[in-house]
Amino acid sequence: MAEEGSGIVVTIGDDAVARVKIDRAEVANSLSPLARDALTDAFLRVNNDPAVRAVLLTAAGTRHFCAGAGLASPASPSPPPEKRPGDVARMLKGGWQRLVSSVLDCDKPVVAAVKGTAAGAGVSLLLACDLVVMSTEATLVAAFVHRGILPDSGAVHLLTRIVGLRKATELLMLGEPVDAVTCERLGLVNRVVDLDETDAAAEELALRLAAGPTAMLGLTKRLLAVSSESGRDCAFEQEAWAQEVVSHTADLQEGLSSFAERRKPRFSGH
Repeated sequence: MAEEGSGIVVTIGDDAVARVKIDRAEVANSLSPLARDALTDAFLRVNNDPAVRAVLLTAAGTRHFCAGAGLASPASPSPPPEKRPGDVARMLKGGWQRLVSSVLDCDKPVVAAVKGTAAGAGVSLLLACDLVVMSTEATLVAAFVHRGILPDSGAVHLLTRIVGLRKATELLMLGEPVDAVTCERLGLVNRVVDLDETDAAAEELALRLAAGPTAMLGLTKRLLAVSSESGRDCAFEQEAWAQEVVSHTADLQEGLSSFAERRKPRFSGH
């Protein structure tokens, strides 16, 4: 399924994996407002679909994963509309921040296959995913500084959380390309593989997660976010609440039974 003209394609297989594809290679997989909102809506839909237990995010071609927002040509004949105070903030909250939040808040684990360059807001999209498989030929570049644009779409928050203040400062203020090996060393991606192995490696992770205990994985994702953004008291309180929820799931009982019976668990996602 896809919104016509958006370049966002979603397929949900019998394997419980929702495959979300940015099919806009002709514009470096950049996201127009229509495509950005269609991608947001795709994540909201799969999050609410009980048949989905994991999400795989891919992009067309091998040159670009996502070049962020499509910038208008300076030679465009039509002048931009006059901005009122508050317009930019409203557009950002309802646009790119909403997209990144839809990935971060997705209860299903999200795996990204990155075969090409992630730039600008495309970096934030990559960082919002739970697991990232990157091709040896791919790069990451927080290119905001090269356009005089303040880092947005959650880039400051996400980069600082993952690599720390000093390295986030370097990445955002210098805007230099970061190769795949360095991305892995900094913890920006989980695995680096050859280009022709990228899709298969990401697919394997998505299938593995889709076969796991869905409720527990979703709550683990929430706890990871809380632990990185709050103090110990809040993190411990959230952990206790999440454990209470998981204790009533069928998957927990299956996990305990399979351990006692010395067999591989067969999780149902309930």
